Amino acid sequence: MKLKKILVSKFWFFILLIISLTSSRSIKTSFKESQLKNKRVQDAYNEKFELLKNLYETGGIDLRNHKIFFRAFKEEKQLELWACVKKDSFKLIKTFDFCRASGCIGPKRKCGDRQVPEGFYQINRFNPTSNYFLSLGLNYPNASDLIKSKAGNPGGDIFIHGSCVSIGCISITDDKIKEVYIAAVEARDGGQKNIPIHIFPSRLGPSQFNKLSEIYADDPETVAFWKNLKEGYDYFEKRRTPPIIGIDGKGRYMFLPI
Repeated sequence: MKLKKILVSKFWFFILLIISLTSSRSIKTSFKESQLKNKRVQDAYNEKFELLKNLYETGGIDLRNHKIFFRAFKEEKQLELWACVKKDSFKLIKTFDFCRASGCIGPKRKCGDRQVPEGFYQINRFNPTSNYFLSLGLNYPNASDLIKSKAGNPGGDIFIHGSCVSIGCISITDDKIKEVYIAAVEARDGGQKNIPIHIFPSRLGPSQFNKLSEIYADDPETVAFWKNLKEGYDYFEKRRTPPIIGIDGKGRYMFLPI
């Protein structure tokens, strides 16, 4: 009889444990819900969500089931937002003009050079309480930057953000960052852990690259770097999907098919 009571007690203990764990999972806060606890994110959604949703729907993209990709061009001062559903080709959703980007074309190689980086990065931080309204952080410096940094200290804290000031970041105004930030939140909330952003000195079609090569002919190291970036640029232009990025021991980018 005593053994029976012990077994019954254990049975109900495990039942209550399962119910508790299930309840905990059901009330777990999603990434989007966590972001929406911040007033600036709430304001962004109130003002821009329907606009962004309509842009996606025009392109045949489901905002609840999609992936995104950013490309930035320093000379043209433009940031592109691309999106796709599952394994479909990416479609251009919108192009945002920079408000400010410090430095000039050419890679960032040291702390304090005020350069916007060039290369292949991921969005790795969401800052809803930024000094520049809202901001998305890049994983700069990446492995290539660390290898190629001649100063030993390549710097860091590179963002896409609001306002209209820049010290190595891409600033697109408070109004435009709302759309960009929502797009990134929706993608992350939908399961996209890696949101790529490719930053180029300019568009790198044949004529643009030849022009850069002529203007910077006395800087063969930088031209060689841009030629490497062009491989990744051409990959996306041809396939409309970003490649898997690898980096060799010399800091050179390698482009692997998905």
